[in-house]
Amino acid sequence: MTSEVPPETPTEPPAETPTEPPAKTPTSTSAVTSAGAPAETPADTPSGASAGGSAAPSPVPSSDAHERERRHAQRAEGWSIVWMLVALLVWGWFAFLMLADYGPEYDGRPVCRGPLVGPLSEGRRCEDAWRAWPALLGVLALATLTTVTAAATTVYARVLTRLAHRDRPSVPLSEGPGAPSRG
Repeated sequence: MTSEVPPETPTEPPAETPTEPPAKTPTSTSAVTSAGAPAETPADTPSGASAGGSAAPSPVPSSDAHERERRHAQRAEGWSIVWMLVALLVWGWFAFLMLADYGPEYDGRPVCRGPLVGPLSEGRRCEDAWRAWPALLGVLALATLTTVTAAATTVYARVLTRLAHRDRPSVPLSEGPGAPSRG
């Protein structure tokens, strides 16, 4: 008694007949061997170099990669601006605590002087938790930390911006945007 196996119906279209137009490929094409390692094709070898030569061309990133790098650089630049504003705010707070007079007013002026402005105000009415030196040093440390973070983020954003524009064809200064007009 022989049993017949029903033929399987394909769930995917055959690879030879594409159902969609082929996707855009990067300018540099490479084949993959059966072991999974990239194999050189004639398009990959520079002119004058043999396929077995050691000279390999640098891959040119696709426009999607450029766009992704550009967006990442813009995001980092945005964060650097935020960190700069936070650092300025904390430095302003520190300057206010060090320079501004405070406490109850007498004849239209606060009785207690800021730590850097005048003589140290002694007395119970001039005690303020934010004007004590441990708190002031804590605010100074916070201001320093935000400033260092802002500087590091700014440098990182500048590096990313340069990297995003590294493979872009250069435009002569006389033809680029913002170039002086000749007429």
